[in-house]
Amino acid sequence: MAELRTAVSRLRRELAAHPAEFPDRGIAEDELAALAAMVVSGIPEVPLLRRSLLLIAGAIGSVSALSRGLAEVRTAVDLFGEPPRR
Repeated sequence: MAELRTAVSRLRRELAAHPAEFPDRGIAEDELAALAAMVVSGIPEVPLLRRSLLLIAGAIGSVSALSRGLAEVRTAVDLFGEPPRR
C-alpha cells in the first residue's frame, strides 16, 4: 500500500507540474484521484486498480516526461497480484 500511495502521489505532483495541456489530462487526474482514494479506504480491488492504471496509461502514455512516474504506478499496482486470466 505504501508503494502505491507514494507512486500515485509522485505522479499526481508530476502531472500537476507538467506545463503542457493534452486532451486526456482530466482523465488522468481523475483516475489518479480514484487510486489515491482506494489507497486511503483500505485494500483496493485489483480489477479496479488495473482499470485505473489502464485509463491513466492511455491518457498520459504519449507524454514522455511522465513515463517514469507511470512506470512506478504500474509497478506498485503489480504488487497486488496478477490480473485475472480470461
